[in-house]
Amino acid sequence: MSEGAVTSDTAANARAIDFEPARLDAYLREALPQVRGGLAIERTVGGMSNPTYFLRRGDWQAVLRKQPNAVLMPSAHAIDREFRVLTALAGSTVPVPAPLLYCADREVIGTPFYLMQRIDGRVFDGFEMAGVPPDDRRAMYASMGATMAALHSLDFRALGLADYGRPGNYFARQLSRWSQQWAQFRRGDADNPDLDRIVAWLGDRVPDSDTIALCHGDFRITNMMFHPTEPRVVGVLDWELSTLGHPLVDVAFNSQAWRMATDENGGLLGLPLAQMGIPSEDEYLERYYRLAGSSERMTTFHQVFAMFRGAVGSAGVAMRGEAGNGFLPDAARVGRKLARAYAKRGAALIDGA
Repeated sequence: MSEGAVTSDTAANARAIDFEPARLDAYLREALPQVRGGLAIERTVGGMSNPTYFLRRGDWQAVLRKQPNAVLMPSAHAIDREFRVLTALAGSTVPVPAPLLYCADREVIGTPFYLMQRIDGRVFDGFEMAGVPPDDRRAMYASMGATMAALHSLDFRALGLADYGRPGNYFARQLSRWSQQWAQFRRGDADNPDLDRIVAWLGDRVPDSDTIALCHGDFRITNMMFHPTEPRVVGVLDWELSTLGHPLVDVAFNSQAWRMATDENGGLLGLPLAQMGIPSEDEYLERYYRLAGSSERMTTFHQVFAMFRGAVGSAGVAMRGEAGNGFLPDAARVGRKLARAYAKRGAALIDGA
């Protein structure tokens, strides 16, 4: 391969690249002159948010994250915030890929983007962690919970993130923001009465708590990278929704798995958890509370709120899919199915409260 060549592993992958590779190649040659050779680009599999690509020049490797070409909400897909939080967390007790460079110039590939270190490890598409021995699975759950506790225990002010979130009641702000998004998305999916019911129920029960921490915003198994052979987290990925907020939102989102089915974002409902080495939800949460030094406990409000956000986010995936901007061939169907599943689980929590 000549030094100026830009390659893709397959024709299908080449079609999935939504920018002009030659422009990126030229930019990187100037930004990283020490990295030489032809540039290979591969679109990653999975994910329904910010497009992600593997880059390679000889032995050098990196990951590129960019905004989608069509952004539905001005506050969504904040690539600059992702890069900022990765920079702040580098070297902390929370493992993250090292940030390499940020580019705000849309002339390069059409949207802002950044590069980060490519780390080796395992990423699972469901909480059951298919193929993992029970003892390792239990240790991996322990590592995931400990990583979440470490994140919420960080001194975000010392990390330079004191202004990473807005002042005021976190739940009130988030409920307003995500309700506005649902008002926009529901035009394409008006048949989700459970979600409308959830919005009203949450609005009457916003808790008054001033607890604040650095939160990931989407702390799920798919955003954890585990060591290639050892049962421990080596990287927390996808910081798009990170902010200063209430840590129990992360906890509620992370523990959704215990009340969702395997075909609902890889949940655990109905699986033989003890036999698989997966702790009960109570055991998992109690360990987190102890490690995080948390005096507050998750309530039905937090659980319903997490289902609400999952439903609205999935409705957004469906809307992008219908507009032709989905990252999966069936993004519209998958997004709508998940939106209804999340809303159904949230309504069930309300009924049982």
